[in-house]
Amino acid sequence: MGAIYLVRHGQASFGKADYDKLSEKGCEQSEILGQAFSKTANPDRFYSGNLLRHEQTANYFMSGFGGSHLATVTHSGFNEFNHVEILVKYRPEWKDFNTMATDIAKAPIPQKAFQQAFSDAVIRWVSGNHDTDYEETWRQFQNRCNNALKTIIEQSPEAKNIVIFTSGGPISVILQQILKLGDRETLSVNEMLVNTGVTKLLFSGDRISMSYLNNHSHLEMAGSDWVTYR
Repeated sequence: MGAIYLVRHGQASFGKADYDKLSEKGCEQSEILGQAFSKTANPDRFYSGNLLRHEQTANYFMSGFGGSHLATVTHSGFNEFNHVEILVKYRPEWKDFNTMATDIAKAPIPQKAFQQAFSDAVIRWVSGNHDTDYEETWRQFQNRCNNALKTIIEQSPEAKNIVIFTSGGPISVILQQILKLGDRETLSVNEMLVNTGVTKLLFSGDRISMSYLNNHSHLEMAGSDWVTYR
């Protein structure tokens, strides 16, 4: 039986024009995770989505892990959904980042206001009622992520410990298929995933099960202020 560790990326640049970049804390979170893995697991395959935050998480993880002779293979199937497109389709005026920032800043609690707008935008996307608006529909996203997982299992028949650096969306829809969750439950899982949190799957042939979800004890041991969600 083999194990797959789905790693959510470190804290990205929330609220910045370029979200796809780890913050300083995100880099350190990834290194802390690598240090924890060096004491508990012996990965023999590494995969990563090809977004910058995935690649940076992998690089800082390796720094903490102590380096590895195994290369990290990129696979776009583990990329996050296009959150910018989804948000703009819900609020077209937010295509301009400055307009969005100004609108959010006017709210009594800006971060809460943004989170509510983003949640509503995702629900619109997931509903399937506006599929022609999006380059990738919710169903296509689900299929992409689950097919990516199936592909790497098929390509790694001898692997015992596979690490995949990805995002909350792919982790959530992979769990959705394994646990037979509804769409709303899947979105709830996504919202609870911690930066550099680890979800462990077990696989044997075509059988896949979940061992644990969203483990972030490596951050809790470093201090509660290391636990972030965006």
